[in-house]
Amino acid sequence: MDIVDQLKAFVATARTGSFTAGAEQLGVSNRLTSKYVAELEGRLGTRLLQRTTRKVGLTPAGEDLLARAPAVLDELDDLLGTVTEGSRGLGGIIRISAPVTFGEVYVAGMLARFAREHPDLTLDLRLDDRFVDLASDGIDLAFRMGESQTLSLKTRKLGVFHSCLVAHPDYLKAHGIPRAPDDLSGHACIVDTNRRQPYRWAFHKDGAEVIVQVRGRFHVNSARAAIELAAAGMGIAYAPRFAMAGMLGTGRLVPLLEDLDADGGPINAVYLEGRALPRKVRALIEFAAQDVRTAHIL
Repeated sequence: MDIVDQLKAFVATARTGSFTAGAEQLGVSNRLTSKYVAELEGRLGTRLLQRTTRKVGLTPAGEDLLARAPAVLDELDDLLGTVTEGSRGLGGIIRISAPVTFGEVYVAGMLARFAREHPDLTLDLRLDDRFVDLASDGIDLAFRMGESQTLSLKTRKLGVFHSCLVAHPDYLKAHGIPRAPDDLSGHACIVDTNRRQPYRWAFHKDGAEVIVQVRGRFHVNSARAAIELAAAGMGIAYAPRFAMAGMLGTGRLVPLLEDLDADGGPINAVYLEGRALPRKVRALIEFAAQDVRTAHIL
């Protein structure tokens, strides 16, 4: 039996914690995945997985193999891809993670543009506002907003996003237009709990930081939901411009306190440290770096 198939079955099972989930990831049957892993254990003469009725865990030998096998598979995939590049181009699967709103508004479209150039590629996009564990979730590349503090990850800065204060004209007619940052404390502010400090809105003016403590009836864990509530006249939202998806130009939302520099941060592509980066992932990063430069939503 091909050891490559055996290693793929082991890695998928170990990362997902079950033969069923591993089989779904590989697109094969549960029975075949279990068979491949058993054959690999027989080949190596040691048990790699601890099997229980609910999930599988790793033995010390399994932990050691999982630390090394993905890099071997990536390098093999890269080698085979290089040999066949002239005739087939990029192939295989890339597993990608991104925040929900940024993924829906931008990443999905960017991947569609990338996919048109590489018809043999499969792209698995997973949207989640938490910082997923790339190793355990089997993620090849993640798009993240803001600074990364994880030492085990390499970062490629793709661009910068900017935020904006907005409200619907009807809300401003009823409650007045804030003229200074301190005025926000007297307004209904829609709090996005995904922000690092949800109730502490930061701005800059003339190089100095201005901090405002805010409150409001609506607390949501989505920039897009905050924008929709603002567009419904429920208060003032402070959100990335990309989440507004053209609403600023339609009159549904009015920008506020434009003399202030709103907060923002880098848009990064991150991937695991210490692993040979597959050619297909390198190609996606380079494409994204170019594509972000032409995006008009940031």
